[in-house]
Amino acid sequence: MRNEYDFTGAKRGALAESKGKSRITIYLDNAILEAFRARAEKAGTGYQTLVNEALRSFLARGHGEAITEATLRRVIREELPQAPRKNVAPARPAKTNAA
Repeated sequence: MRNEYDFTGAKRGALAESKGKSRITIYLDNAILEAFRARAEKAGTGYQTLVNEALRSFLARGHGEAITEATLRRVIREELPQAPRKNVAPARPAKTNAA
């Protein structure tokens, strides 16, 4: 071994690029991750492979369609913390046609 090494031309990261796949960071619920890890152990494969297969299957069934405005609004309401709203007039009761 040498006493010193010259790393001036070195690059960080994987030695060979993976074709057709990208490295990402994703946050999953702990329960989801544990379930995929348990299934992967039973199947003798990696949990990331199973996650990839589940996503591919989901898209193949036609669920990869455009998101509607109603769905987007619902998801935003579910995900955003419920902060108190200031200076918002209370909702008016709906008018009814009384005869």
